[in-house]
Amino acid sequence: MIKIYLVRHGENKANITKEFSCKVIDYPLTPKGKIQAQQTAEYFADKDIHEIYASPLKRATETAQAIGTLLNLPVTVMETFREINVGTLETEPVTVENWMLYKQIIEDWISGKVETAFPNGENYITLLERMKTGVKQIVADKTNRNIVIVGHGGIFTCTLNDLCQNVDINQLFTQLIHNCAVTEIVVELQNNQITGELIQWAYSDHMHGEAADFVLGVLRDGDELPDLTGFKNLSGLRTEE
Repeated sequence: MIKIYLVRHGENKANITKEFSCKVIDYPLTPKGKIQAQQTAEYFADKDIHEIYASPLKRATETAQAIGTLLNLPVTVMETFREINVGTLETEPVTVENWMLYKQIIEDWISGKVETAFPNGENYITLLERMKTGVKQIVADKTNRNIVIVGHGGIFTCTLNDLCQNVDINQLFTQLIHNCAVTEIVVELQNNQITGELIQWAYSDHMHGEAADFVLGVLRDGDELPDLTGFKNLSGLRTEE
């Protein structure tokens, strides 16, 4: 068996602005996000970690680098662990309507309508295939390894039901997956098929102080639009202030 820790990245600006971020938009960690990453690194200090992998997005690679620096381990960046590709939603204005469309597509996936796709983005079939491909690549021909994958709440939450046999995906959505939350699973690869078991979902008690002041990274029906004062270029390619 191989133990995998799925770590959501630390806070970045898109969590505050409620922007979608998968390809074009790519913010680094905020100062709070860096604290969260450091506290997460400390959480793994006694976990006997052997390998660290990360999504190519800055918020994930920076979180992974904080863990790798403390543990003296390299970070391997893998495209397969990138966040859900929401297509054109990423470059459209932040609106409640777009977030409701996002929610509806996720609900379609949960209800079995796996071919529903984001506009010019991916459907669940594609998402699951690339997540499985990544996991297979890192566990092939290995035993008794403890592995960290730093990625994103969307891809982790949506695919866990098909990676692990003991998961009720509806239950996952009843507990928020905060920045730097840690999900623990064990997996086996037999006949090129992944068999997994969920041990712990979205653990965040290792966060303390400012790091535990979590920001909800989604926009819900009835929520007000965030105050975007002070943020630049909130359409198309994002740049730092």
